[in-house]
Amino acid sequence: MKILLASNSPRRKELLTSLNIEFESVKVDCDEIYPKDLAIEKVAEYLSELKSNAYKKLSKNEILITADTIVAIGNEILGKPKDENEAKEMLRKLSGNTHQVLTGITLRSTKKCVSVTDIAEVETEILTEEEIGNYITRCKPFDKAGSYGVQEWFGMAKIKKINGSFYTIMGLPTHLVYALLKDFQ
Repeated sequence: MKILLASNSPRRKELLTSLNIEFESVKVDCDEIYPKDLAIEKVAEYLSELKSNAYKKLSKNEILITADTIVAIGNEILGKPKDENEAKEMLRKLSGNTHQVLTGITLRSTKKCVSVTDIAEVETEILTEEEIGNYITRCKPFDKAGSYGVQEWFGMAKIKKINGSFYTIMGLPTHLVYALLKDFQ
């Protein structure tokens, strides 16, 4: 089976490569809009399925992998920041608090479709305004849900505790992808 990864994320590509899985990157265009009344724990999986269904070129003997990651604190979803001010506001909300990172993945062939969500709980240290400003300036986290990358300074210096998979926070629950691919026919 040929594996296709529909993602622009360099982190997802890196993780799939690290799993020793040969794949081809494909492009999917869709508006990532979900119903406002959808439960937070369903949003990442819904968006992953939306991306999967937007890919219309799937052939026999191909498996398409799509994923979506959201950050949630309380009843609020923190997506990708639109600008520096929004990034700062998100990091202020995360500072000294516990939040969830939810990554939904979908594997689809012409015969089968499986979607799952993995959740990690993340406890952060308090961030100063100077640290927030420096992080945004150096790391430019505008392509990351919640305005941070766990593999960057933020994760190394400010994440106190993780309950769940580090790779789920990075954007691809590798343990689930591996297990699903192993059994996917």
